[in-house]
Amino acid sequence: MHLEFHRIPRDPWSVLVLCGDLDMAGAPELRREVAQMVAAGDSRLVLDLTAVDFIDSTGLGAVIGSLRRTRSHDGDLVLVCPEPRLQRVFEMCDLDRVFELHESVDAAMGASA
Repeated sequence: MHLEFHRIPRDPWSVLVLCGDLDMAGAPELRREVAQMVAAGDSRLVLDLTAVDFIDSTGLGAVIGSLRRTRSHDGDLVLVCPEPRLQRVFEMCDLDRVFELHESVDAAMGASA
């Protein structure tokens, strides 16, 4: 399954909803999408992983790279990850120390206000 993106503006944030598999095939697509958004001035991003079916190490690397890109442009990146099986992947890699995993877009935006 490929990765699809849906952009939703929620001032001052931009929500990027991911649907599908965030794996070796989808990671480059995420990198491109985030690079385009940041270049367009959207450096405060919410990545909504609610509809992500699978994530591997390459996908995790793309998420980390997205955080670095937004922060290098004085922005930030927060995650929506309500699915316990995906949360476990972040926990196993100690990435729950880097990212706070939120249950909803509203919770993510509220925690980062």
